[in-house]
Amino acid sequence: MISTTSSTAEMVTQDKLQKNDGIIEDKNSGKLGCCGWLLVFISIIFVIVTFPLTIFMCVKIVKEYERAVIFRLGRITDRKAKGPGLFLILPCTDNFVKVDLRTVSFDIPPQEILTKDSVTVSVDGVVYFRVYCPISAVANVTNAHSSTRLLAQTTLRNVLGTKNLAELLSDREGISLSMQEALDEATDPWGIKVERVEIKDVKLPHQLQRAMAAEAEASREARAKIIAAEGEMKASRALKEASLVMADSPSALQLRYLQTLNTIAAEKNSTIVFPLPIDIIQHFMHWKA
Repeated sequence: MISTTSSTAEMVTQDKLQKNDGIIEDKNSGKLGCCGWLLVFISIIFVIVTFPLTIFMCVKIVKEYERAVIFRLGRITDRKAKGPGLFLILPCTDNFVKVDLRTVSFDIPPQEILTKDSVTVSVDGVVYFRVYCPISAVANVTNAHSSTRLLAQTTLRNVLGTKNLAELLSDREGISLSMQEALDEATDPWGIKVERVEIKDVKLPHQLQRAMAAEAEASREARAKIIAAEGEMKASRALKEASLVMADSPSALQLRYLQTLNTIAAEKNSTIVFPLPIDIIQHFMHWKA
């Protein structure tokens, strides 16, 4: 218990030191030093001297959906991006990077994935993301858009590798949500917000498609036979009840004969077949004997 408590305390202390170091670095990141301020002063004098000509080099404009991250002698001037609208820079010491804040969508190329139940499928999707922190998107990653695309491909493989084929075909919404959470957590240090992930298409091998089609056809035929057998059973019960009713009333059988003749005559047939009572045939058979 004592060792566990001491190790936990050391970890907390290290985290606090790292946070404090980060705060110190953030505070000192804007300091240029004596040489830096000297170069800035020289740049200001140069701008003042050549004022009519350098005004076009100092004035910059970014659009409503853009932000500008300004670097002065390689350091970010303040922890806030400029824009939208008009801002000023020093032509000799400052440079800036424009960052687009609009939502970007891209297609994940088809990925050959081995599912949990050892089935090879080809899956592609689409990802929607945007930059919410221009400073992090510029300072923490070389190319935020390209890195997000590559990470989306690997995340798609990792997430679908833990699912079997039935889950992959039926639970696309859950897979998209888990991919979105994984991507959003991984790209948060880059200033990227993943808004939506969708699975577009799941392509199965042709042999597997034929096997699944045969299985579905056999299942449908089995259900059809069961339904037909149930219908025959219900019909036999109805016929049994009808025969019991006719046995109690002999005139009902004669009415049934007449109804059958009426149905046959309605079809405009030249030949009419009518039932002959069995009693008459038995009478002739006894007379012949």
